[in-house]
Amino acid sequence: MSFELKKFFEDSLEESSSLKLRIKELLFEELKSAVELLVDCFKEGNKLLLCGNGGSAADSQHLATEFVIRLSPHLQRPALPAFAITTDSSNLTAGGNDIGFENVFARNVEGLGRKGDVLIAISTSGNSPNIIKAVEMAKIKEMKVIGLLGGSGGKLKEMVDLPIIVPSSNTQRIQEGHITIGHIICEAVEHILFSN
Repeated sequence: MSFELKKFFEDSLEESSSLKLRIKELLFEELKSAVELLVDCFKEGNKLLLCGNGGSAADSQHLATEFVIRLSPHLQRPALPAFAITTDSSNLTAGGNDIGFENVFARNVEGLGRKGDVLIAISTSGNSPNIIKAVEMAKIKEMKVIGLLGGSGGKLKEMVDLPIIVPSSNTQRIQEGHITIGHIICEAVEHILFSN
């Protein structure tokens, strides 16, 4: 059986583009709520924490950078306080070794999170044990939690304040949806806070 690269290429792009149209149809209210939550967070002098595993860890780092540096090249603005708690190898390896990998993000939320802060918890399945524990700790710290999820939303759907569930069971398509949603949210927050 030969691998038909052209068909694979076209099918992948069709699946990705049709999913983004589904996001457009289904998730406006959730995105609007996320933008409002983050605008309020930053206006009140609070900060954003982000976490995820694997590709979602990369998305955490990517989105934190967009908030701190800027996303829109046409907008001069001050930095916004956002931290990906997925990027410190000493912290993560010490935590994994000493308190168990399932606790590493919760420990960082415990140390860095404050009442009024927001956590963006990214999990394509909605069932990642270390993300669940981070969300539990965020609730103890009286933080608000946005879940970037996929599939059915998993256990996190009922745990977070605002579940944003990409309607797909294909991991890479969910990740593509997450970064698109993250860009839209970040750019909207920038414009609301700084366009004047």
